[in-house]
Amino acid sequence: MSALGRRVGLVVFAAVAALGGCGDKRSRYPTAESPLGLDRVVLYRNGVGYFERTGKLDGDLLSLKVRKDQVNDLLKSLTVVERSSGRAVSVSMPLDPQTWANAAIATLRPGQGSLAQVLDSLRGAWVTLDGDKAKASGRVAMVEQFTRQGDDDQQPTIDWRVSLLDGDQMFVVVLSEVHTMTLSDGDLAMQFNRTLDASAGEGMFQQVEVQIRLAGADEHDLVVSYVVAAPMWKPTYRVVLPKEGKGKALLQAWAVVDNTSGEGWDNVSLALTSGAPIAFRYDLHTPRDVGRPDLTERGVQRQATAMVGETTYNQVSPPPPPPPPPPSSVSSGPGGRPTPSRQSVGAGRAAAPRADVDESYGDDGYAYDEKSFDMELEENSPVGGTVDFDQLRRSTQAQARAQTVAGQTRFELGERVTVPAGTSTMVAIVNADVEGEETFLFRPGGAGMGYEANPYRVVRFKNSTPFVLEPGPIGIYAGGSFVGEGMSETIGSGTSATVPFAVETGIMVTMSTSNDADEMRLIKMSRGVLEVEQFSRKVTTYTATAQTMDTGFTLLVRHSKAGWNFSLADRPEGTEDLPDGYIARLVVPAGKKEGTLTLVEQTPSRTQISIWSQPAIELLEKLLVAGELDADSRKKLKPIIDRRREVAKLEEQIYGVTEKRNKLDQRANELRQNILAIQRNPAAGEQRAKWTKQLDEFTTEGNKLGAQLADLEAKRMDQRIELENLLQDLEITPAPKK
Repeated sequence: MSALGRRVGLVVFAAVAALGGCGDKRSRYPTAESPLGLDRVVLYRNGVGYFERTGKLDGDLLSLKVRKDQVNDLLKSLTVVERSSGRAVSVSMPLDPQTWANAAIATLRPGQGSLAQVLDSLRGAWVTLDGDKAKASGRVAMVEQFTRQGDDDQQPTIDWRVSLLDGDQMFVVVLSEVHTMTLSDGDLAMQFNRTLDASAGEGMFQQVEVQIRLAGADEHDLVVSYVVAAPMWKPTYRVVLPKEGKGKALLQAWAVVDNTSGEGWDNVSLALTSGAPIAFRYDLHTPRDVGRPDLTERGVQRQATAMVGETTYNQVSPPPPPPPPPPSSVSSGPGGRPTPSRQSVGAGRAAAPRADVDESYGDDGYAYDEKSFDMELEENSPVGGTVDFDQLRRSTQAQARAQTVAGQTRFELGERVTVPAGTSTMVAIVNADVEGEETFLFRPGGAGMGYEANPYRVVRFKNSTPFVLEPGPIGIYAGGSFVGEGMSETIGSGTSATVPFAVETGIMVTMSTSNDADEMRLIKMSRGVLEVEQFSRKVTTYTATAQTMDTGFTLLVRHSKAGWNFSLADRPEGTEDLPDGYIARLVVPAGKKEGTLTLVEQTPSRTQISIWSQPAIELLEKLLVAGELDADSRKKLKPIIDRRREVAKLEEQIYGVTEKRNKLDQRANELRQNILAIQRNPAAGEQRAKWTKQLDEFTTEGNKLGAQLADLEAKRMDQRIELENLLQDLEITPAPKK
């Protein structure tokens, strides 16, 4: 790099340091700053949060400072309601500061820009340039590039002249001699600082002030709500297995809440929503200009042409009207914002346990209804030294209500909570008794690498709470300690979950598969056309063998479907359906160490065949003896089968005679060729006579076979006519197999 290049680089650094000296000691602004207190927070699983502020305000102006990276989400959802009148009020705010920025800011991109380019873009701005030889101030008029001749032993270098205009005086400064530049325009300097802030973290260190104009009384009782980005809440669960392995289990759930909003949530009403609502980003803050055609030149270039007047004896038609003006762009004003209705959320209230449990009460004696779920356990219960079922139950105070909002489950915490800024908080949301069991589950492929033939130990429980349990980790406890953990998918209210938590090495499972096609089955016969169904089948056999266990056990088998159109032919008892498969039960009785489970999947294919085809005879004969027809259909079908058998017998005879006649004709043709071959040989007279005699015999025999074949074909025709007469208007539909 040349000396001039090094000096220019230093100049750029000095200018940027003077303009953007924000330092690294900045902290992010809170999501929103307002004189109204934060009253309610609803967190979702899609990266947004609903915030509600309430309070009274004196005067007619409410200022809400919003972090710039959150302003678009806020504008999509901002609602301001005056509780006394229920009216929404107007909202105003400055435009996106980036739209005010000078073109010079666009040159400051990573890896781009130089001081000469910045000054050239700042034409008209007042600057002060302090150099080695002179100091000058004025408005930037122009920036010119020139070649500076070097000394005898140096190459020419590129430099720039900056012309500054101060009144009627113009100063020229060589840029390579400048070491400091000062911007007199404070707004322009602010834009440089904001650009540098944005490069450090878009929007985190910038605020937009939203001003809400109020009308009417001096004091206003307001509710302000908005939706902005917020971390999703994270669930974690615990299941305590019953001592007997099956029965009443304990389900506990907590939610991990992260407060990254920049402000503390002090004594707020907190709700957590499960489900998958849709959320997206959309820029409502930046003004958008719509391009329009420029027709200025068209209007300027239109000029009338001078012409010499003429006299004519013909009537002149009036000139055509001028073309209509171009359509103007009309922008519609913003529509009015409807006044939203606020859903009041009361504090949770514990329901007293009942001894006489009826349909509206759960198994644990606590009251449930369709819209709410309140439960609070006793406090200050004695705790022993071992972590057991009852002590874990007493250790958690969970009080929440379940509400269904637009198809999503919302956990409304009964007590207000405090979540300091920049912290995570765990809140208990479920502490309930559920029906559960410990068992085994085998998936094809086993329990992982090295355990391909081993099943999992799993816990199965039914979510009898009204909550939808979001995916999350589940810790499993049994016998007073931790025994494993697993992950759950979404568990809806009233549905069952199977969660693996350990590998069972004492059981080995093998599987074998085979594919075949089942026999055809008649669906319907109409006028000699048979609609038949044939199944493609896949047979899978699972064999479970226990190494030491002889008390009997049940193994759940997670079986994937053979295809989307396959179904179980014989459904084993207790089989459960999955979206892409089944969970079937393989039972090994007590006293044995091995058991099998066979699953037969089949998919039907339908086709039509004629009664004259060979498979139709076999199908009708089996149908006649299968007992799937009523007496009347059986009576009609028997003569049809008899006639069809007779036709089949005649066809078999015709086939035999035809084959015999064809062979005879073939031998006769060979003899004719032989006779022609020796016809001119005088010494072959005796052989020729012998072959001629055989040919006459073949001809006589062929004529007899021809007559026999004609007789058989006539008989077959008669039988076909009689069969077709029987098939007229005949329809048979067998009873379906059970």
